[in-house]
Amino acid sequence: MGTFEDIVSNNLKAVSEIREMGFSPYGRKFLRTGMIGEMISDYQEGRKIKACGRVTALRDHGKTKFFDLKDFSDKVQLYLKKGNFSEEKFDLLKKVTVGDFLGVEGELLKTRTGEITIKVEDFTLLSKSIRPLPEKWHGLKDIEARYRQRYLDLLSNESVMQVFIKRMHVIKAIRNFLDGRGYLEVETPMMQSVPGGALARPFKTHHNALGTDLYLRVAPELYLKRLLVGGFEKVYEINRNFRNEGLSTKHNPEFTMLEIYAAYEDYEAMMDLCEELIKDAARAIGIEGNLHFNGRDIDLFSPWERIRYLDALKKYCGVDQASDIEAIKKKAGESGIEDIQKKEKDLLLNDIFEQEVETRLVSPTFVYDYPKALCPLAKLREDNPDMTERFELIISGSEIANAYSELNNPVEQKKRFEEQVEAIDKEKYGEKTVDYDYVRALEYGMPPAGGLGIGIDRLVMLLTSSESIKDVILFPQLKPEEKK
Repeated sequence: MGTFEDIVSNNLKAVSEIREMGFSPYGRKFLRTGMIGEMISDYQEGRKIKACGRVTALRDHGKTKFFDLKDFSDKVQLYLKKGNFSEEKFDLLKKVTVGDFLGVEGELLKTRTGEITIKVEDFTLLSKSIRPLPEKWHGLKDIEARYRQRYLDLLSNESVMQVFIKRMHVIKAIRNFLDGRGYLEVETPMMQSVPGGALARPFKTHHNALGTDLYLRVAPELYLKRLLVGGFEKVYEINRNFRNEGLSTKHNPEFTMLEIYAAYEDYEAMMDLCEELIKDAARAIGIEGNLHFNGRDIDLFSPWERIRYLDALKKYCGVDQASDIEAIKKKAGESGIEDIQKKEKDLLLNDIFEQEVETRLVSPTFVYDYPKALCPLAKLREDNPDMTERFELIISGSEIANAYSELNNPVEQKKRFEEQVEAIDKEKYGEKTVDYDYVRALEYGMPPAGGLGIGIDRLVMLLTSSESIKDVILFPQLKPEEKK
């Protein structure tokens, strides 16, 4: 087999030798008659076909060779016999190794053991690989290498490929679901002069021609709601957001969100929509019963629980909003929360909620009616102006979705923006400014609306039983690779 360095050296030498033989080690367009999977499922003895793919195994018997050829759909055995080619072409086969791409022409047959095989009559070398692929039976096990070299991870681990195929089907199902209900897919700016719509530290850049600083968006919300002002009534965007924050099993600085807005609706309508949409996406990838996530079995298809935020605090950790601030600080200390003395009551309660309550919510649960201080973009409840019409969907301790009855009062919105900018933790989130252009848009009138955001990455984690967000993002953000 040889060392890694020997293999690379031999393959580089083979590239030169292939050229000296009059062949190209890197071919061009190859017209195939179909995918390998189609040829196998519609097998016809003696059928003439053209196929192409990567060589994943080879067995050399001197004058006959057997290769395995794999494309995206399936793999097939190749039978190559010396008498079927010129001497030069058969000698070229000696330069083919696992990892190379071939295009082949021939006829279909079955071996004595019943294996579908292509009897090759001609072949073209399409790409000569230089580096050896990971050992097939052991796969690529090193976690860091799997994420950094995702292409090898996909080649080596079929289960990884299936996760990303399911992710694509989930996104397709979401689009079909919303399109079928009259929603229009739109696009909003990824570079913004004021990064609004969420409380997060943005990435900053500079536009030379305009001579101004811009920010990668932390959320598309304020632009989508501008569209409601402009006359659109049902819109959605599957968008990439960027937040200059830490990495964890649930957080990546670049991530995918679905945001939905519907005029003349509210957060209760968004609850119904959210539940229907996620169940539909689950069915699209073959989930019908319970699924397993974070070491827990989850019933996704029974009606989802709904509980008020303050009731959940009281039920799961005995904290009552009516408790005095010192009692709340004591509970926060017991929960390991930091910077207790700097935080107001509602912020402490929310820290306790995230630490003590979220982790206990296993079955899909809508937690609704959050304190005003936590929701600068949500409409207040008519019966309790200290609370807002907002919900979060929590499944197995993970926040999957967030929704509001959208605030459409420009005077109240301006006031809340200014209060948020004044109270914000500048060390954590950086300097913030009010998006007065958005306030101006509201002054022209925005209809009452319901808005819903679903974390696509976290949803795919749930539906594929993946333990880390890095397992569902093709190229997650990593620390710079150490130079060796």
